[in-house]
Amino acid sequence: MDNFSDNINKGIWLQKMKWKKVADYRNKGIGVILIPIGSTEQHGYHLPLGTDTMVAIKLAEDAAKKTNTIVIPPLWFGWSPHHLALPGTISIRAEVLIEVLFDIINSLSMHGFKNFVVVNGHRVVNIPWMQIAAERAQSKLHVKVEIFDPAWMIKDIAKELDFPFLSHADEIETSHLLYINEDLVDLNMAVDYQPESERMHYSADPRSEKDTLCSVTKTIDDIKKIVKKSGGSVGRPSNASKEKGKIMHEHLVRRLTEVIEELKK
Repeated sequence: MDNFSDNINKGIWLQKMKWKKVADYRNKGIGVILIPIGSTEQHGYHLPLGTDTMVAIKLAEDAAKKTNTIVIPPLWFGWSPHHLALPGTISIRAEVLIEVLFDIINSLSMHGFKNFVVVNGHRVVNIPWMQIAAERAQSKLHVKVEIFDPAWMIKDIAKELDFPFLSHADEIETSHLLYINEDLVDLNMAVDYQPESERMHYSADPRSEKDTLCSVTKTIDDIKKIVKKSGGSVGRPSNASKEKGKIMHEHLVRRLTEVIEELKK
């Protein structure tokens, strides 16, 4: 696959357009804007800090090509206080992120855009503040905001791919990045780590019968303990494969395309 930065298609990225082209897009009545958001945080020894954002970028980009939709510049930061245990992680307070996302939508709504899809690459940790910002935007700006999250959208194929429940820098994330940008993955450095005991009532995976909404994120001290075992990864990244990543990515692009087409109607 080509270098990741070279894959940013000039025709769909807002930052590469002149304002007249944006106005022409708006005047066609399509009116859907994609907002990719991820994080910059540790992903073990084998994955880059920007993994989550790269996932959001590539999903948004590929769906935009299929639907002639504009993608705005990605937000490379999310809420990652627990991962500050390791250098390179940048965490933005949730209350600040709410304001940033609202201001992004507000700015674009002033120019006539009414439909937005927030493409989340940072899993469940980003979702609460995204929901608050989306609700505020819908109530105050009279726009429609959808949140597209890969973890929820692979529920129907995760079993087919023999994916375990979500962890961190795990088989699922590693497979996805192997497909998106294999050059940034050092699979030889991947360390498998399964905690000795699982939580009785809580899970971060939407496939689990345990509660997935009320689970509170780990602390820095929790991550420091994981670092001693694996360098920051949880799960079995050694089981990852580019082939699984391709199947998952194409499935997610189809789902995101469906969300966009529904908004266009």
